[in-house]
Amino acid sequence: MLRAGRLVSPLGFRLTTLPSVRGRPLSCAQDVLRRTPLYDFHLAHGGKMVAFAGWSLPVQYRESHIESHLHTRRHCSLFDVSHMLQTKIFGCDRVKLMENLVVGDIAELKTNQGTLSLFTNETGGILDDLIVTNTSEGYLYVVSNAGCWDKDLALMQDKVKELQSKGSDVGLQVVDNALLALQGPTAAQVLQAGVSDDLRKLPFMTSAVMEVFGVSGCRVTRCGYTGEDGVEISVPATEAVHLATALLKNPEVKLAGLAARDSLRLEAGLCLYGNDIDEHTTPVEGSLSWTLGKRRRSAMDFPGAKVIVPQLKGELQKRRVGLTCEGAPVRAHSPILSTDGTVIGTVTSGCPSPCLKKNVAMGYVPSKFSRPGTQLLVEVRRKQQMAVVSKMPFVPTKYYTLK
Repeated sequence: MLRAGRLVSPLGFRLTTLPSVRGRPLSCAQDVLRRTPLYDFHLAHGGKMVAFAGWSLPVQYRESHIESHLHTRRHCSLFDVSHMLQTKIFGCDRVKLMENLVVGDIAELKTNQGTLSLFTNETGGILDDLIVTNTSEGYLYVVSNAGCWDKDLALMQDKVKELQSKGSDVGLQVVDNALLALQGPTAAQVLQAGVSDDLRKLPFMTSAVMEVFGVSGCRVTRCGYTGEDGVEISVPATEAVHLATALLKNPEVKLAGLAARDSLRLEAGLCLYGNDIDEHTTPVEGSLSWTLGKRRRSAMDFPGAKVIVPQLKGELQKRRVGLTCEGAPVRAHSPILSTDGTVIGTVTSGCPSPCLKKNVAMGYVPSKFSRPGTQLLVEVRRKQQMAVVSKMPFVPTKYYTLK
């Protein structure tokens, strides 16, 4: 929704809207923002552009955010996620480099298998979340968040230089491809019409390079940020418009923007970096202990391990939980209270769930209040209302796995 020239996302964080003339954002506002290869394509299709993480991106199109959200759950939607940082880590010591930075067991990844992992610091805080794929082409393909672009790139580049100075064989290359996410229950059916590879053999969190609707050299990864089946397609920037146009020819496919992406990921219980996890949150506190590789836990050889590993068996001062409640929508920064009125935590993301027809949120509370079913209170507009700790995802995920 628009308020005084600013847009408030379904999750409550603010996105800056851009001044425009006849529907086109003024160049003076755009000069400081990066544009994806699909920028003009978005404008031509009615995209309402906003500033997000230093980029000009569509928050929605001609249809409402709710319509886009529901279309994704029932059919499939196309999202431009080209603002994400894509990198290749190559050389014989590529796994060594990545395991110097993340909590996951990268060495155990099978060929073309990927995993969600976390960059952490020495105090156990999360620097960013990322997906690392062990490709059959002999490099690690890494996708991380646009909002952490500079930080992540510097982190990796510094580690490359450090290891190279010690004689390691490792290098880094930024991939300047566009990145398109096709998400929803009919996504595979739509994509299958444009590829010769059998997508039934490409399960969740696996990846392959293939020709897609006549565009060679595309990397297709079975993953996404909606909780639905779907893919992310890394495509040469010059072919992004061609590929998006080809996908939209199928009536199953509609464009969707940041607003729908946010509410979809919240229903799926997925974190937004900077809201739900940050440098002051550990993986255990963020309910992301599953990202810690078993071998890495035993070896305690990742950044912050001395803080993080003991938390696996200890009492936590805070833990990320899901919340459901009736009444006014719960937004980020809303206080969470015990039933006696004591403030015990804070909401980090929240919105009305288009699928469940009730409010969903996530936030942090002491571990003794984190059991599902625990009755709590949230404060919205200075009024207290009931909330219940709920299991996540709020809406069941539908990732494609081999039977």
